[in-house]
Amino acid sequence: MSTEKTVSEAIHYRRSVRVYDAEKPIDKNIVKKCIEQASLAPNSSNMQLWEFYHITSKGTIAKIAPFCFNQNAAKTAQQLVIFVTRKDLWKQRAKANLRFIDSNFGANNPKTEQTKREKTARSYYGKIIPFAYADFLGILGYLKYMMVSIIGLFKPIYRQVRKSDMRIVAHKTCALAAQNFMISMAAEGYDTCPMEGSDTLRVKKLLGLPFGAEINMIVSCGIRKPEGVYGERFRIPFKDVYTEV
Repeated sequence: MSTEKTVSEAIHYRRSVRVYDAEKPIDKNIVKKCIEQASLAPNSSNMQLWEFYHITSKGTIAKIAPFCFNQNAAKTAQQLVIFVTRKDLWKQRAKANLRFIDSNFGANNPKTEQTKREKTARSYYGKIIPFAYADFLGILGYLKYMMVSIIGLFKPIYRQVRKSDMRIVAHKTCALAAQNFMISMAAEGYDTCPMEGSDTLRVKKLLGLPFGAEINMIVSCGIRKPEGVYGERFRIPFKDVYTEV
């Protein structure tokens, strides 16, 4: 009989754990399954501008821990998962979506025979995505921003077209995957801690990541020790953050 938690149970079980039990290893295959579930997260335009680095080597964890300022969540981690944004791969990912469209509708269909849905999808990945992501030293992004700002005076329009805007989009998308991962881990009875404090440049160099890659989040994994949860959970009263419109 499965002991896996429901979504609600997993959300309530999940805490940011700072100290893991060295005597309780975790199964890397279960962690890998949770990473696979992370890849099912909703993401902007289905571009999937992410990569996941599953660190199981104790030696590599020991090298990364100082880059996380030797915080306990890093030093005692059984495994690490590093979430990486790859905005630089937007052309490849757009082409992958177009190939998927080919598999659904057939390749090289004459425009006169394409359904409205197919035309919209092909136009989106063939024209709109390049418009949003293409840039040159920030100049093209600025020109696009000026253009959409003028058009926006007359009708609603998507305004996040600068290089910095698309970087934010990639990081939001990757963070959704990280949350999927942490809830999936909690459902398995495993613990995690997203570590904001880290020298991402040094971690990036250690992993041999290309220039265009950026580290979104480093998540430590293991089984909690009682002292690994630093007190009761605190949240701002829900009534102070919730508004029904």
